[in-house]
Amino acid sequence: MKRKSLIVLAVVVVAAIGIFSWFKGSYNAMVQRSETVQAQLGNVENQYQRRADLIPNLVNTVKGYASHEQNTLTEVVNARAKATQVHIDIDDAEAMARFNQAQGELSSALSRLMAISESYPDLKANQNFRDLQTQLEGTENRIAVERRKFNEEARAFNTYIKMFPRNLLAGMFGFQPMAYFEAQEGARTAPEVQF
Repeated sequence: MKRKSLIVLAVVVVAAIGIFSWFKGSYNAMVQRSETVQAQLGNVENQYQRRADLIPNLVNTVKGYASHEQNTLTEVVNARAKATQVHIDIDDAEAMARFNQAQGELSSALSRLMAISESYPDLKANQNFRDLQTQLEGTENRIAVERRKFNEEARAFNTYIKMFPRNLLAGMFGFQPMAYFEAQEGARTAPEVQF
């Protein structure tokens, strides 16, 4: 009888250790994946900040050549101000949408600013303007890369916490799916080119 009790106790202890190890491993993996997504978000924000830092120099360079394009310059400055005021909250899809919209408006304003350069040959020939334009193009590419990496990390995290039985554990500890960066409205429509 005593031997049977020891066997039952050993099985219970082994099962308890196994369950504890699974909980611990799953919880720690969720924390690690969440932190990876947060770190990648920091990389995205870093590239957006780099773009925001380039804009004043670009606007000042254009201002010297295209002073009567004040409306476009004002749009760029206002879009930059709005974009830097909107913060990313990956736990809130609406906040992500507002952030994406503000960044999209800034991208649109910058596109109009770049289009101005076509009307000003002296501006296009200015080395400072060309350098800033190159840096801005590089930054836009970096933003796209970092957003893609963020979406990959967010997808991996979301998949991990949604799979059974981890979804139960995620719910117990408050892990929620993270929002993605999405394409701007109209991005799927090809621009119409007319000659």
